[in-house]
Amino acid sequence: MNTRTPVPPAADTFPRLLLAHAAQQPDAPAVREKDLGIWQTWSWADTAQAVREMACGLASLGFKPFDNLAIVGANRPHLYMAVVAAQSLRGVPVPLYQDAVAAEMVFMLNDASIEFVIAEDQEQVDKLLECRELQLAQGQAHAIRHIIYDDPRGLRHYTQPGLMSFEQLRERGRAFEALNRGFYDAAVASGVSSDVGVILYTSGTTGRPKGVCQTHASFIAAGHGGVVTDKLGPGDNIMSYLPMAWVGDHLFSVAQWLVGGFTLNCPESAATVMNDMREIGPSYYFGPPRTFEGLLTAVSIRMEDAAAPKRWLYAKCMALAQRVGADILNGAPVSAFDRFKYALGDLLVYGPLRNVLGMSRIRVAYTAGAAIGPDLFRFYRSIGVNLKQFYGQTETCAYVCLQQDGKVKLQTVGTAAPGMELRIADNGEVLVRGVSVLKEYYKRPDATAEVLDADGYFHTGDAGVLDSEGHLRIIDRAKDVGRMHGGAMFAPNYIENKLKFFPQIKEAVCFGDARDQVCAFINIDYEAVGNWAERRGLAYGGYVDLAGKPEVLTLIADCVQKVNADLAAETGMADTQIARFLVLHKELDPDDDEMTRTRKVRRGFVAQKYAVLVDALYGGKAEQFIETQVKFEDGRTGSVSATLTIVDAKRYPAVKAAA
Repeated sequence: MNTRTPVPPAADTFPRLLLAHAAQQPDAPAVREKDLGIWQTWSWADTAQAVREMACGLASLGFKPFDNLAIVGANRPHLYMAVVAAQSLRGVPVPLYQDAVAAEMVFMLNDASIEFVIAEDQEQVDKLLECRELQLAQGQAHAIRHIIYDDPRGLRHYTQPGLMSFEQLRERGRAFEALNRGFYDAAVASGVSSDVGVILYTSGTTGRPKGVCQTHASFIAAGHGGVVTDKLGPGDNIMSYLPMAWVGDHLFSVAQWLVGGFTLNCPESAATVMNDMREIGPSYYFGPPRTFEGLLTAVSIRMEDAAAPKRWLYAKCMALAQRVGADILNGAPVSAFDRFKYALGDLLVYGPLRNVLGMSRIRVAYTAGAAIGPDLFRFYRSIGVNLKQFYGQTETCAYVCLQQDGKVKLQTVGTAAPGMELRIADNGEVLVRGVSVLKEYYKRPDATAEVLDADGYFHTGDAGVLDSEGHLRIIDRAKDVGRMHGGAMFAPNYIENKLKFFPQIKEAVCFGDARDQVCAFINIDYEAVGNWAERRGLAYGGYVDLAGKPEVLTLIADCVQKVNADLAAETGMADTQIARFLVLHKELDPDDDEMTRTRKVRRGFVAQKYAVLVDALYGGKAEQFIETQVKFEDGRTGSVSATLTIVDAKRYPAVKAAA
């Protein structure tokens, strides 16, 4: 049974929370990492000692209270420990996206005046050295001085100034503490809960990213709310695999970890997450909708390759699960015969499927970061995964609403989380006030004043409605919700999520505001559609060729047709059926500025960049040539061109609701 470790009242900063766990459960596992196929474990006592040595090592290099420390890399124990090490000195960790190119990264390094960086490996070190060259060329007063790296492979012969390994840092820390007895404990004791505990940069969907300053108190309150709601504590395990710079990872893998005292598990690599999950069997899991879409796509591909009897059994069991699975999970009334059939399905299909997904021990799973399609949400709950939604932004510690067990609605994101208040403005915008609202934007009082009103409400920018039970339903980003010429409300994200439920569709961008019909760009899922093509003997020579095949266009047209049938049956949505679409010749990519690092579409940028395609969709053309510049991972640029076929989609008359 999981019981949350009691935290002393004085533990109101993250370093003090760490020390409390080290005192109360010193030998319990705090962090695990799979390295060279073997799981390595740090106890709470080990973790506290490593953090102490890192902090003292940073102090020996001149790191001071209120300095900012950048952290760049994948999910690694030492990087999570570095977060607390910086906080121990009243410094501020600033996690950055590990897949950002140097030109993007240098903006945040300059903005936060960062001179100290913790990096994962050679790839990140190379990037940071490039950033430093750019900074020096720009004459920056606060260029990078020290780069501490975790993985020494490939760095043996690097002689650039300021480079140091984690082991060297810890060695310096031990020497520093020997000469400065009591320094670390005094530093930790000097911290206050109102100190800024982290700066997280926004995804920048509408412009340059802004640094969101969140205090220890805000994130601890957000972490405590989730821990209490879902009864988390020692004995629970979580897999940390999402970018450390994402607010959701900081909430789950730092705040809730240090409040609840459960075990953090770091996979060997992004490619091994599924296998590592099956080995650990986490009880607590989180991921954005894109992750759950990807898992469903992998399942769909495997089922298409299965023998006919297995496909038949899967289809029958999934039809039953869609009908009664979510009700059984919610504790709603279900007939004894259906429960018996579901139990049989659990033995034959649902249980093995959860095991393949690494979710056989999942007690609580959450999704957030973007709207999840109701069909995708229903799928996971129907097979017995207790998937719930939470809602928030970087500016609210990802903590505004939580879905409680037994009160999960497919179309909402739950009720206000403990310590939070919700209000819907006259224009439909969701306003939030409470324990997790940001302190400020870093060095941006103008931007802070724009989002925090005189009553302390944060203006989320999302359009939503509250139902009679206080459950919040997010419609879309307020700026994206519009009206069609006929007066119908146009919420593009709602339609896009319906499209992305199909495993063959990876991304979609819909247009329709102030227009007489809806048109769409679609990205195929290369793996899923490639597998589909290979089973049919359809030869192709890469993404561009596959995306333009007439057979693939017919496949996508079938998906669009099904979405249109759904929209026709929904009240007020018939006019938003997709009239025309095209399959893009390239995947939307953060490196091309078409998406944020959290994989949210920059809708305005995409519309402007591909204006010729939008004009072709609405101009009645049957095809359109386009040539697009692309950026490669090594910084080089190139171009990709194609003549895209525009497809007219089948639409349906509105289905009248039953009287």
